Amino acid sequence: MAAQALDGQYVLSGVRVLDFTWVHAGPAATRVLADQGAEVIKVESNYALAVVGGAAASTPYGLGQRHNWNAGKLSFSLNMRTPQGIAMAKRLVAISDVVAENFSGRVMARWGMDYESLRRIKPDIIMLSMSGMGRTGPWRDYVSYGQTLQAWSGFTYLTGFPETDPSGPASAYSDASAAMAGAQAVLLALIHRARTGQGQWIDLSQFEVVCSLLETLVLDVGVNRRGEAVQRTGNRLPHGDASPHGAYRCEGDDRWVAIAVFSDEEWNAFAQAIGGPPWAGDERFATAHGRRRHADELDRLVETWTANHSPEEAMHLLQAAGVAAGVVQSGADLADNDPQLRERGLFRQVPDAQGVLRTVEGPPYKLSLTPGGPLRGAPEFGGHQTYVTQELLGMSDEEIAQCAIDGAFE
Repeated sequence: MAAQALDGQYVLSGVRVLDFTWVHAGPAATRVLADQGAEVIKVESNYALAVVGGAAASTPYGLGQRHNWNAGKLSFSLNMRTPQGIAMAKRLVAISDVVAENFSGRVMARWGMDYESLRRIKPDIIMLSMSGMGRTGPWRDYVSYGQTLQAWSGFTYLTGFPETDPSGPASAYSDASAAMAGAQAVLLALIHRARTGQGQWIDLSQFEVVCSLLETLVLDVGVNRRGEAVQRTGNRLPHGDASPHGAYRCEGDDRWVAIAVFSDEEWNAFAQAIGGPPWAGDERFATAHGRRRHADELDRLVETWTANHSPEEAMHLLQAAGVAAGVVQSGADLADNDPQLRERGLFRQVPDAQGVLRTVEGPPYKLSLTPGGPLRGAPEFGGHQTYVTQELLGMSDEEIAQCAIDGAFE
């Protein structure tokens, strides 16, 4: 590979991915592959980078989203509005294992790079298409982003408190979950190709990925035939008698602890851990059903205890008693102060193209023999033009110069 030497710790070493993806879901999917040693060549354009905030490591998106989602990749700039740019892209297909894109259905076909066209270039190619709605059905050409996908799926409808309008989650969970599904699908296709020699097209619907996360909504529809019965419940579960179950104000400015108690055994452990206050012995709270029925009053009483403790103190006291409790953490808490993440090395520093150390996420799992993980940050825009044109495509100086004159590079 061009920029890093890989050893046995990288299980996808030798796999090449031609990455046309942009924004979040697609780049995060191919980042998973790059973490495990795949050579991911990110085909970039000025237009796409303008949408996501710029390419340079010094821009806000470069330091954050783009830098994180594209760590470990190579960057090759192409103007796909030119015949020469499209021709070079097709030459790269011929030497790649996977082509990934998350455009609407019309884009790759317009370039003559839909799956059937790619198969004629390389019969065993694997193509990952991560559209919002999938490539079939009446909504296949609809444009979507995370917030619209979450609204379509029912995620937004279920997020909020009973007395409020739907609020939706603050972040694009659809992108993050679709990224993991996309990477998983590519790995499955690679296994299938290793067994049969056949490539295939992966038609991923980000809409369907988010729908698959709503287990209680689907269960209610499938078993009770009453999907409309599932309502916004704030921090409380729509089913079962879990109580206390929520986020409780703690000592300090905007500090909270989440607590979840399901069984009578857990309730007894909770009551003992907080010192056995008289209200914990109230008959209303003697059973799980009673605690759920009187949840509003119970929440107020629980908060009389949590308000006198920091969230860290409350968490440790309850965890020591076997009660599920956790600090409601901010981004700073996660990145700077969380001892669990620090010990496991989720956030790590890797050098960018200038050698400056940048913080990115590592894999959220540990393989004992092939741990993988990023060795470098995101590439500078077009930072691997020479490697791709000369070493991979074998282009002469004259051919490269003519392509530049014709506007094939951006």
